[in-house]
Amino acid sequence: MENEGVVFQSGDARFSVGTDGSIYTQREVAGLSGPVQFTVTASGPHTHVWETTVKLALMGQPTPSPPGNQITVEQGKEGERKEEKRVKAPPEFQAPPTIIMFPRQRETSSKGLRRQKRDWVIPPINVPENSRGPFPQMLVSIRSDQDRNISIRYSITGVGADQPPNEVFSIDPVAGKMFVTKPLDRERRSSYHLRAHAVNMNGERVESPIDLYIYVIDMNDNRPEFKNQVYNGSVDEGSKPGTFVMHLAAFDNDDNTTANGMVRYRILSQTPHSPIPNMFTINSETGDIVTVAAGLDREKVSQYSIIVQATDMEGNLNFGLSNTATAIISVTDINDNPPELTSRTFSGEVPENRVNVVVANLTVIDRDQPHSPNWNAVYRIISGDPIGHFTIITDQHTNDGMVTVVKPVDFEQNRAFMLTVVVNNQAPLASGIQSSLQSTSGVTISVVDINEPPYFPTNPKSIRFEEGVPAGTSLTTFSASDPDRFMQQSIRYSKLADPADWLSINNTNGQIITTATLDRESIYVKNNIYEATFLAVDNGFPMASGTGTLQIYLIDVNDNAPSLLPRESQICERINRNAGINITAADADTDPNVGPFVFELPTFPASIRRNWTVSRLNGDYARLSLRTQYLEPGVYEVPVIVTDSGNPPLSNRSIIKVKVCPCDENGDCTLVGAVAAAGLGTGAIIAILICIIILLSMVLVFVLWMKRREKERQTKQLLIDPEDDVRDNILKYDEEGGGEEDQDYDLSQLQQPDSLEHIISKPPGVRRVDERPIIPESQYPIRPVVPHPGDIGDFINEGLRAADNDPTAPPYDSLLVFDYEGSGSTVGSVSSLNSSSTGDQDYDYLNDWGPRFKKLADMYGGGDDE
Repeated sequence: MENEGVVFQSGDARFSVGTDGSIYTQREVAGLSGPVQFTVTASGPHTHVWETTVKLALMGQPTPSPPGNQITVEQGKEGERKEEKRVKAPPEFQAPPTIIMFPRQRETSSKGLRRQKRDWVIPPINVPENSRGPFPQMLVSIRSDQDRNISIRYSITGVGADQPPNEVFSIDPVAGKMFVTKPLDRERRSSYHLRAHAVNMNGERVESPIDLYIYVIDMNDNRPEFKNQVYNGSVDEGSKPGTFVMHLAAFDNDDNTTANGMVRYRILSQTPHSPIPNMFTINSETGDIVTVAAGLDREKVSQYSIIVQATDMEGNLNFGLSNTATAIISVTDINDNPPELTSRTFSGEVPENRVNVVVANLTVIDRDQPHSPNWNAVYRIISGDPIGHFTIITDQHTNDGMVTVVKPVDFEQNRAFMLTVVVNNQAPLASGIQSSLQSTSGVTISVVDINEPPYFPTNPKSIRFEEGVPAGTSLTTFSASDPDRFMQQSIRYSKLADPADWLSINNTNGQIITTATLDRESIYVKNNIYEATFLAVDNGFPMASGTGTLQIYLIDVNDNAPSLLPRESQICERINRNAGINITAADADTDPNVGPFVFELPTFPASIRRNWTVSRLNGDYARLSLRTQYLEPGVYEVPVIVTDSGNPPLSNRSIIKVKVCPCDENGDCTLVGAVAAAGLGTGAIIAILICIIILLSMVLVFVLWMKRREKERQTKQLLIDPEDDVRDNILKYDEEGGGEEDQDYDLSQLQQPDSLEHIISKPPGVRRVDERPIIPESQYPIRPVVPHPGDIGDFINEGLRAADNDPTAPPYDSLLVFDYEGSGSTVGSVSSLNSSSTGDQDYDYLNDWGPRFKKLADMYGGGDDE
């Protein structure tokens, strides 16, 4: 408590001070001839004593001071301590104080007296709305007792002073008088909180700031308003007096705690007057319309029209403001004919595991008004379906009841259902009307056995994860059950619908694993929920399948920086108090990772903060305006740093293009100014020309480089040492020649003998394999005119493959068969040659010939044979 432990004593017996500092009258004070001034003493713990002087005057009584009650807080004796304690007058006596001084607090102790810091004490200030002035109108005078020694300047801050709406209140910096400058509207703003400051001529604070609370007193300046001009209600015919019909409500924007906002209702007229002029009444406070007489008959009068008046000032017609509305009351038919089923029994059949199918059709007769609540049939199953497999839907046109399966039925559990159905109307039967015996019937439904698909016990299944879960994370196991208990069947799983392709499922156990990072801001996430559908298939005959839905609720994390809106705007070239650009931010995240946002200008370049400023409007909006008195027209890119309220917060540097232009007297850009602001300056044109020159230079350099590279490719020789070349030391020659194939040998002797007698005399089935086949020759690859060194290996490999597959190239077979070798050879027999596995030959040098001789090196240079 603010005044806990403080005891107040009044120096005037006609007034008392409560424990909270409120001042009360002890007797009638109407006979006061003038303002009353007395001393209030407050005693606190530890022997603290405070004194203050209170001056009160009756409302409406002329006083030497400006209008309103005056409370003057004066300074105590020299050397006394001061400590702030609030002294308040009751509302009926309290008006804006005219003078506020700085009282001192005194403290008595064994160590003597000492000075303490001074504070301001002021009660709330009440100002009526819609005041006619004259303005500015003085509210209060603020004064520091130090103004006797030094010059003091006073100022006020807060909403209504230096914050929007600006200049509602002002203060004389020398005299300390605070004024209201315009009429106030309580419906727009009911209170203001200002702070008063006192500084010396050097700007140094001489007193602590004081809080000023200004309350706007309500005036009756708003009429009651109905939400609709016409209200529709209904009441059953034959209703008893006191039956509720409908409710009307009017709203008054004035203060509902005063008579200005207290609305009362009354009925002005009723049309028609049958059977009496006052068939209805309205509750003056709640607006409820009820019947006051019997005799409502729909066949005679089907509709009444009532004019209702709403008046504020608690219904005072002399001082209150009024408004009217029309209430249309329809008299409805009562239900005096119960529905009757056309048969005592009905039958149907349903395949198991089928839903949303109609299995039986029930017909009914009702003689009430068609397509009314008294005629519309409502069917209920009262027995035979405890689990709720079936429901009965009413056909809106024929009033028939369609027995529909809403839960799959299981042949293994129930082979047939015996249902008992009762039919009623939407409206209850009228008083005294009994239900018909034909309102109840039996329905027999047979279940047809089929192969049942697997089902997911929890469908849909909901899980929660934070967004940003990486790929490879196991989320849950989504497994299905097979209702066919007597069949040994296995279930396999697959993915049916995964819009973002974020999930995978184990085909045997149903384990769900992420394949990508989960993102709450994805277009596939609706209301923070990502849905995927999976399929479970058994191996029965025929195979049956079931689906299940997995709902992943993604918890938001702050992973999206806010972006600035709008991206473009315009402003006048000269500073204007009311001119500025309202900016806001858009953030893909949700609370608490969005607003309130922080808008600020970057420190670099320095011209940004020198020319522009950003002021906060509320948590989501700020205002960008000029700091300098004048800025040259043109288009400026102003960077703004926007920071959200996430944990940790994210920032984004956004650019807003601001067109600065000359404006007319209304603050709108002129046509000439808009064209000048949108034009290009000399510097921009020079920059564009430099960019074009640089681009053309880059293209020219690229063309020269390509030509030089092509020339180098034509003249480039092999860069590999022939001894180190792994391509069998194949060298490039401009002109091929040499080798055994260029010798003057007559190969035709090997290909085609002069005599064919030995061929003719050969037995059937035996042919020579050293003859040239009579078939078209194969096509060999053509060597390029200017081959690239890297293409030599490919050219050799292609030629090798062509030669291996060419049957016309010698030798024609790896095995040559000679029918006749001749006689009288002077050459010895080759059988005299011996082979030996030992010798002095060293084949280790084959290891240095490269990878193409590796096989020979392994065969001959590997040491002793195994």
